[in-house]
Amino acid sequence: MTDPIRTLIVDDDFRVSGIHRDLVDAHPGFQALPPVRDAASARRAIAEMEPQLLLLDVYLPDGDGIEVGRESGVDRFVLSAAADAATVRRAIGSGALQVILKPFPPNALHDRLSAYARFRNLLARDETALAQDDVDRALAAARGGIEQGPARDETRRLVLAALAGGEASAAEAAERAGVSRATAQRHLAALAAQGAVAVSLRYGSAGRPEHRYRRP
Repeated sequence: MTDPIRTLIVDDDFRVSGIHRDLVDAHPGFQALPPVRDAASARRAIAEMEPQLLLLDVYLPDGDGIEVGRESGVDRFVLSAAADAATVRRAIGSGALQVILKPFPPNALHDRLSAYARFRNLLARDETALAQDDVDRALAAARGGIEQGPARDETRRLVLAALAGGEASAAEAAERAGVSRATAQRHLAALAAQGAVAVSLRYGSAGRPEHRYRRP
């Protein structure tokens, strides 16, 4: 099992940062570090706790979240109510992998965290050099884009490989493959239609039956 991705939330609203912390902790493969509320605390936390991902608000009491992210060199999302084009361009130009406008539904952050986990997986290989397809897949994952061609085929291969350990639900396959549940579900449905995976139903004590997938 790989170590969880340490994620630091920087937001001056403690209620908002608490919500984001809970969303991160609820996502498989991620660990929320104690949130901080200003630029100075963010810089100290980055130096001391070495997060691998930052979730940054733009307007902080003592500075600018976009600049904190730029200085850090750490992978980052910008989460802000600042919806003007100039701020969004500045966030993207600073190197933010995602810009999410507040308020947003929980699945918006969940899906982007899944995409980021896939981005890290694609760039964690031991090859001495990457092919252009590898770079294209990583960039598509980082931006949460719609996969086409080779990127789609690679995702399908990862989802199929996730069943090597035995039967799994779409959520379990998604966690193993480092993709969102919706992405795993889409590819599993396509693989089932091709006969590459078998589908069965598991009935619980209540609620809808769960689809289970396995390799024939």
